[in-house]
Amino acid sequence: MVCFGCNVRLSRGENLLCTVCRHDMPLTEYNFIDENAVDRIFYGRIPLKKGASFVFFSKNGIVKNLLHQLKYRNQEEVGRFFGDWYGSLLKRDKGLQDVDVVVPVPLHPKKEKKRGYNQVGLFAKRLAHHLKVDLNTDLLVKVRNTTTQTKKDRQLRWLGTKEAFKVNTAAPIAHKHILLVDDVITTGATLEACANELLQLGDVTISVASIAVVPKG
Repeated sequence: MVCFGCNVRLSRGENLLCTVCRHDMPLTEYNFIDENAVDRIFYGRIPLKKGASFVFFSKNGIVKNLLHQLKYRNQEEVGRFFGDWYGSLLKRDKGLQDVDVVVPVPLHPKKEKKRGYNQVGLFAKRLAHHLKVDLNTDLLVKVRNTTTQTKKDRQLRWLGTKEAFKVNTAAPIAHKHILLVDDVITTGATLEACANELLQLGDVTISVASIAVVPKG
């Protein structure tokens, strides 16, 4: 097997990335206590308790290669790789000690059937495992099959996700702290749309986390 970052052959004990690429991963070091750039994305938009992301995303580099493998090359194990790495850090984060449930951003059923999995699903599952909380994959449903948001600006992304998600109101989620999880945060439009639906449940607290975030500026 070769490294997903640089294509060199992996040595014994290495998984998905070689030691050099793993060392070069652009970790954000954002936590769930101090203010960070993810928090600022959502200021004035939704009442989040906290936000963070594991790594920085750039147009070229290791993170883009890994996410491409995850989303388009049937390499669902990349989600486990990120989930175990990030989860091992988050379980020591004092800002997440009151989280009750992890909820992944859903795919539209047609898209998930075509891909065979939700690219956020295994990442979210491993986070829930490390945090020792429940995983709920039924709370949110994507009801509109939106086009890719990659090249859209904030307003177009927001319009593209408006009314795209619905919440399962039968789920016993009142008075819970929900950790909403996505793969990449760019403008935050997808997470904003999901959070707005969850907030319709009433007394819930929402934090967000992602594999990657696109740095501003």
